[in-house]
Amino acid sequence: MKAILVLLAIIAVQLVSAQKQYTNKFDNVDVDGVLSNNRILTNYIKCLMDKGPCTPEGRELKKLLPDALQSECSKCTETQRKNSQKVINFLRANRPGEWKLLLDKYDSKGVYRSKYEKQG
Repeated sequence: MKAILVLLAIIAVQLVSAQKQYTNKFDNVDVDGVLSNNRILTNYIKCLMDKGPCTPEGRELKKLLPDALQSECSKCTETQRKNSQKVINFLRANRPGEWKLLLDKYDSKGVYRSKYEKQG
């Protein structure tokens, strides 16, 4: 019985520690390449807005975005933090209409928007 409890405790610790950070399997995505390619960027935006199909990266982003906003990206890798700020700055400057649509969808109450816009 004690062995089962110890095993369950070990599994629980592993599950909790595994959730301390988001997956880094997409950290090597060429964010600059995406931002400079209007077609690809538009496809990502459509994915996030539920208006088009999603790539595996887009699905992962869409799934994690609400939690990342709420937790101030506390589970993000350093690459994810850098890239998210780069994307925010780009969208604000170059695609403000779509930026507003994304804000309205993912931050409809305006809770996170001022915090993230100040970081730019």
